[in-house]
Amino acid sequence: MKKPLIIMPCMDMIAGRVVKGVKFVDIKDAGDPVECCKAYCAAGADELAMLDITATIESRKTLIEVTKKVAEVVTVPFTMGGGVSTVQSAEEILKAGANKFSTSSAAFRKPEMIAEMVKEFGPKTVTVAIDVLQNAAMPSGYEVYIDGGNTATGKDAVEWAKEVDGYGVGCILPTSKSTDGVRTGYDLPLIEKIRAAARPEVDIVASGGAGAMEHFAEAAKAGANVLLAASVFHFHIIDIPTLKTFLKDQGFDVNI
Repeated sequence: MKKPLIIMPCMDMIAGRVVKGVKFVDIKDAGDPVECCKAYCAAGADELAMLDITATIESRKTLIEVTKKVAEVVTVPFTMGGGVSTVQSAEEILKAGANKFSTSSAAFRKPEMIAEMVKEFGPKTVTVAIDVLQNAAMPSGYEVYIDGGNTATGKDAVEWAKEVDGYGVGCILPTSKSTDGVRTGYDLPLIEKIRAAARPEVDIVASGGAGAMEHFAEAAKAGANVLLAASVFHFHIIDIPTLKTFLKDQGFDVNI
């Protein structure tokens, strides 16, 4: 049985403010995270994602105070990420009120930590994010990048997704740097390859590139069951109720 699609607005944060960039740069302010979360809950978001995008490169932990404030107002599950580099830092985020956490660079550097997190907190709590860039030299055509998308690793992205899946995580979140923020559509081959590499029960997130309602449908057909977007929601290019009606009319199972 297929899972209902999850519509997930994503709030990237710098210094406690929601921002949005294009291809991980050209950053623009998009508001207060607590107010954004309240608005998205009211608009019918199924889940929320929040990412402190400079935590890793600034070698600090994610914003615990923001997590606490968001937890007080949200009515849907939310994932917090950025600077989650140890089992302890993940525990702090969960204790602050987040339902799930996301880890990326630290998980790549210390893969054994993923298994520890799954064992400690349960698979549904653990998301591993994988930033990628197209690279024809890689077997899959995609290379893993870490440190906020700044550092090439020489590792094939689909091979890494298989390893991540093997640790028993509940969710894999691949983002293509090539499509991030450009609103021309998700990187569908990437979604298809990650979906094929993972167990059927693992959530696969489509991330980076949504610009039209058709793009969400394409990502779902490619195998994503969590549809993440930022700028189209932040700037009201697409509103969630309209998107859900569109997807339902297309034959997808959505929570309306």
